Amino acid sequence: MENTVNIFEEGQVLLIDKPLEWTSFDAVRKIRNLVRIKKVGHAGTLDPLATGLLIVCTGKFTKRINEFMAQEKEYTGTFTLGAVTPTYDLESEPVSQRPYDHITPEMIQAATVPFLGEIYQVPPAHSAIKVAGKRVYELARAGKEVKLEPRKLFIHAFEITRIELPVVEFRVVCSTGTYIRSLAHDFGAALGCGAYLSKLCRTRIGEFSLQSAESIAGFEQRVKALNATV
Repeated sequence: MENTVNIFEEGQVLLIDKPLEWTSFDAVRKIRNLVRIKKVGHAGTLDPLATGLLIVCTGKFTKRINEFMAQEKEYTGTFTLGAVTPTYDLESEPVSQRPYDHITPEMIQAATVPFLGEIYQVPPAHSAIKVAGKRVYELARAGKEVKLEPRKLFIHAFEITRIELPVVEFRVVCSTGTYIRSLAHDFGAALGCGAYLSKLCRTRIGEFSLQSAESIAGFEQRVKALNATV
């Protein structure tokens, strides 16, 4: 085990395909238990209902986490039109159903344009941002109203890749700090029918691609193989 420990203590950048319903910390905790060192951290949270690329740094490479977090991100997924949810995704039940039959593909394509380039976005009330020392999702769950200030960010690309109402498939390339849940909510508001994020996958962080990522099970097998050679 000593050689394996040394590999991860010296520093590794792991590209992990985060499973559905796992928190980002679930993945970090699993990897920490497998490599048996304490210095393990991720470079950018994925919500439990999101899948895709999670960069996990070990040992000395945890110093590079902020570097990776600052890089642009690419996502694919789906918005569902005709309703909203309190969390802007499927962590909560859809409410405020509205008709969407009148929405045309041309209207959907046109609605992407105002979101391109530099925009200001209000984060979801159900997020891990701290206000007065408390995470806003804790305040939201307690029924307290929280006013969050808009944040400046940059949307490099916002493409609609498929339309099968009420579901709209998309691809987004954006700066760090972008909430795709908020983009879904704001997109639905722009169309006048509401929308929520119904599926999300992070496909790229900077130069790192999901295609190069390994599953948690695959990483576990790799660690076992390394241990077997010691």
